[in-house]
Amino acid sequence: MSATPEDRPHPSPETSPRVVVIGAGIVGCSLADELTARGWTDVTVLEQGPLPAPGGSTSHAPGLVFRTSPSKTLTEFARYTVEKFGSLSHDGVPCFEPVGGLELATTPERLADLHRRAGLASARGVRGEVVNTARCKELWPLLDESVVLGGFHTPEDGLARALPACRAQLDRATARGARFLDRHTVTGIERADGRVTGVITDRGVFPADHVVSAAGFWGPVIGRMAGVDVPLQPLAHQYARTRPLPELSGASREATLPILRFQDADLYFREHHDRIGIGSYAHRPLPVDPFGVPGYDEARGRGMEMPSSYPFTEEDWAPSWADARRLVPALREVEVESGFNGVFSFTPDGMPVLGEARELRGFWLAEAVWVTHSAGVARAVAEWMVDGRPSIDVHDCDVTRFEEAQRSPAYVCERGSQQFVEVYDVTHPLQPMERPRPLRVSPFHARQEQLGAFFLEGGGWERPHWYEANAPLVASLGAELPERDPWSARYWSPIAAAEARATREGVALYDMTPLRRLEVTGPGALDFLDRMTTNKLRKKPGAVTYTLLLDETGGIRSDLTVARLAEDHFQVGANSPADLDHLLRHAPAGVHLRDITSGTCCIGVWGPLARALVQPLTGDDFSHEGFGYFRARRTHIGHVPVTAMRLSYVGELGWELYTTADLGLRLWDTLWEAGRELGVIAAGRSAFHSLRLEKGYRAWGTDMTAEHTPAEAGVGFAVRMDKGGFVGRDALRDRPEPTRRLTPLLLDDPAAVVLGSEPVSVDGTTAGYVTSAGYGYTLGRCVAYAWLPAGLAPGTGVHIEYFGEKIPATVAEEPLFDPEMTRIRR
Repeated sequence: MSATPEDRPHPSPETSPRVVVIGAGIVGCSLADELTARGWTDVTVLEQGPLPAPGGSTSHAPGLVFRTSPSKTLTEFARYTVEKFGSLSHDGVPCFEPVGGLELATTPERLADLHRRAGLASARGVRGEVVNTARCKELWPLLDESVVLGGFHTPEDGLARALPACRAQLDRATARGARFLDRHTVTGIERADGRVTGVITDRGVFPADHVVSAAGFWGPVIGRMAGVDVPLQPLAHQYARTRPLPELSGASREATLPILRFQDADLYFREHHDRIGIGSYAHRPLPVDPFGVPGYDEARGRGMEMPSSYPFTEEDWAPSWADARRLVPALREVEVESGFNGVFSFTPDGMPVLGEARELRGFWLAEAVWVTHSAGVARAVAEWMVDGRPSIDVHDCDVTRFEEAQRSPAYVCERGSQQFVEVYDVTHPLQPMERPRPLRVSPFHARQEQLGAFFLEGGGWERPHWYEANAPLVASLGAELPERDPWSARYWSPIAAAEARATREGVALYDMTPLRRLEVTGPGALDFLDRMTTNKLRKKPGAVTYTLLLDETGGIRSDLTVARLAEDHFQVGANSPADLDHLLRHAPAGVHLRDITSGTCCIGVWGPLARALVQPLTGDDFSHEGFGYFRARRTHIGHVPVTAMRLSYVGELGWELYTTADLGLRLWDTLWEAGRELGVIAAGRSAFHSLRLEKGYRAWGTDMTAEHTPAEAGVGFAVRMDKGGFVGRDALRDRPEPTRRLTPLLLDDPAAVVLGSEPVSVDGTTAGYVTSAGYGYTLGRCVAYAWLPAGLAPGTGVHIEYFGEKIPATVAEEPLFDPEMTRIRR
């Protein structure tokens, strides 16, 4: 990985687009450096405050860089930040100090979590190890080892010096032709014909082909000027510096000890020569109105050091100060010298907001970015602008990822505040948000509550994971189901196993309403969809096709199910709001797209008795001969008009039945009443997840992303190279044979369970990581899919690291269940 792409061909100044970056903090300076290194040299960076410390979050950032994250994307961003800043200095001051990182455990739960984090680090390529109390004391001698159970040490983490890094990148970008203008307050965004054309400031107008908002917590203010929603909530965060500590007297360097996290008390520590800086997330959330943050001069007039530095609230600090002194006894002999409440940005899901706004072409966002991820984000956005796509997958940062229901100011504030609270929490991968709930419910919600549904949340939707009404079925499982460890038992119930068995042996109803549905119509709809996707869509009405959306390099943007309902009418099963956004960007005149999810609903009727349930309710032929697999038709179920599609994501006979939201409850009741004599049950997402893993069905965004090609991900069957031109076709043709593949694994021990994101080792060396995992109740083994080197033959032994334990597993041949597809096609 090159820290600066100097080897790229550079366009001439005459062909370089005009770029205006709003904000000269760490993101704006990094972006100017990345853009100019790629040959886009006509770059103007506007800043409302004075350089080099204009008063945003960068000016007060403590600079801690821990690369380990549950998010692979954030780890990649942080990895590049360490690499790049480690190669930079300004006025002889290194921009990164690799003092290492140390995360402490003072409770057994946290110590177990540190083992999990060590697994995440290994899976992400970050060097680290769980160390004992004595080693923690050796690394950080000021600790009271009596309260420490252990720690997680990452020797290449450290301190990013944000302001020197800004200056170093500013100088490099300036040498290539960029200009940085401080004391320019942005007052408006010029636009014409749906494109950005310039930036208005209090000191003139700057024409632009591209505008990037890197304004930090002012992002919503800039967004409003452009007519673009920026779902970002600024919050104040306490930071204090002590008076000099005798134990640190004579310090010749700013820092030598690892940056320290005391996450059980929501605290972190770093040196400032002979002082200690302490940051706290333990206090109540302190939301800040981005439209009320003063400008630089106004802030100084109010007695604030800078706009991002709010007055220190002593009452919030007191509990944290007691916890800090408990961990570091030397602090008991000193007092706090200074403190402030520093403002920085949170989003509803804790991830950055990146990408081009469809509402205003050429207007880009690089917001809610911490110093930890700044250089990596800048590289990704620069690649996106110059090359058309980032070199890593950033779908979980894409500005389009939020649902409309997740964009209200009240939602953004509430969820952003909760993200602040949870920064250092031990969070389970299935842990749902607590508020605001319920937000989105299907028409079947009342019936699901009556059946004792246990709901988790996704995309704002309440999703049943199992039903207490099915608890009596657990007894029929006997001793077949192994007990789970406390971590894998969270958000799980043995009822899920009973529901999976009932689906395999009888019939079950699944609420598939949250599945995104798009309607595509118009005389050019077929040509458009055929050009955008990989499989053959030129089939007669009634056909359903599984296909892929690729980018120009052959990476998988999404996977779709396309049903041709009439000559010029298609229903598309998609994944996220980004799919609609992508298709809208490319749709020609006369092709109309709309998201119909909220106005419709869907029930999956699956199991060997599915036909026995559905056929008596309709006058149409639902036999295998009369209604084949991957076919669709409009019909009626009782009194309810439905679009029926013979699809199955669980590997059993059945249909997806779609109707309008107002008729959804009637559809559920019709199926439920008719199915009583067949023993119909309602089943949840937990059973669904198990069943789909047994069939090897991929989940986009988890098992495969834009970083992967169809051949690598095992979905090459959905690509028809002979159908004519489609997006990504040329790139696929020129691709070499895959060196990695999404590989099915079966855990050797029937009682063992993993959940996903664990590292996988081959011959003792970490070779990849788990994507999806879950217990296969039909197979009697946990199933895990993992990205591993190509060529591992079925039967090859590997090990999956789970909380520090090496669990043996074996490469399997897929599909693991019903390879002849006889259960679906009967």
